[in-house]
Amino acid sequence: MSGPNTSYDPVEVSALDPAQIEADVAAALEAIAAAADLEQLKAARLAHAGEKSPLALANREIGALPPSAKAEAGKRVGAARGRVGAALKERQAVLEAERDEAMLREEVVDVTVTTPFRRVGARHPLSLMSERISDIFVGMGWEIAEGPEVEAEWFNFDALNFAPDHPAREMQDTFFVDPPSSGLVLRTHTSPVQARTLLQRDTSLLKRELPLYVAAPGRVYRTDELDATHTPVFHQVEGLAVDRGLTMAHLQGTLDHFVRALFGPDVRTRMRPHYFPFTEPSAEMDVWFPQKKGGPGWIELLGCGMVNRNVLAAAGITDPEVTGFAFGTGIERAVMLRHGLTDMHDIVEGDARFSAQFGMEI
Repeated sequence: MSGPNTSYDPVEVSALDPAQIEADVAAALEAIAAAADLEQLKAARLAHAGEKSPLALANREIGALPPSAKAEAGKRVGAARGRVGAALKERQAVLEAERDEAMLREEVVDVTVTTPFRRVGARHPLSLMSERISDIFVGMGWEIAEGPEVEAEWFNFDALNFAPDHPAREMQDTFFVDPPSSGLVLRTHTSPVQARTLLQRDTSLLKRELPLYVAAPGRVYRTDELDATHTPVFHQVEGLAVDRGLTMAHLQGTLDHFVRALFGPDVRTRMRPHYFPFTEPSAEMDVWFPQKKGGPGWIELLGCGMVNRNVLAAAGITDPEVTGFAFGTGIERAVMLRHGLTDMHDIVEGDARFSAQFGMEI
């Protein structure tokens, strides 16, 4: 900034020279008019109206003038800056309108155009069937229980009245966790959940009391080869009811309701005597399927029976008036019967096209 100019002559302060100010304004107006977009206009604003622009520097020189000269110089510089500011505002309005018009033109969306096809996801039928079965029993007032897949041999066999020499304990039938003497197995059924549920009656945390009505769906393991009807990893659901005075009639009524809710009201059922270590008497339930391969006929669906007194005793239940019934069925088998599937490979091989047939039912 120059020092005080006591003998003021406007020509001597070059930044305040009228010709120079007019030249600065002309340069600013030319740059503003030449700005093709808002970015270029921003650059022109900084160059010709910013703090370091010629007109801003001229405005600072006014402070060095004597009082008698400040008014005239201030009017001249102020008018010049006003012209530049008005030009900037006008050009900005024009460029913003052009930008908005271009945006509307380039980003227009035709809502009548068909959208690209997107494959809809699907849930696996085993998940759907497991939830459907759980919903049926919850609707009957039962509860759903879970347990570990790596199970103690005592829960998997001993608590369920399997004799020490029972064939299921052999390594050709059961996956033992190394070393074999560890006492751990990959559970061969979900029945251990029933034993655990019964034993919870004596824990201080749950205080579970009779009656008990629980269903236990889950993954189980057996040393089967994968073929059309078998797989080494599959899913089961076990049911257990323990109460006073339960009989085979209660069991059959429960299973009849379950089967009709799962397969339809016209399904017929029958029971045949059978043997299971953990139930006595025991039975297998068949269902009549008109769509059976080879013609209408009976198909085995599940095993069931009254809970063996030894199983109840293992859980500390010795009251002779307390009885129970239990049953178990394969979820893969229910899927195959319900949907007419004939090959286990379709269920376990993970082809997304297979699951897509079943949709996203919740």
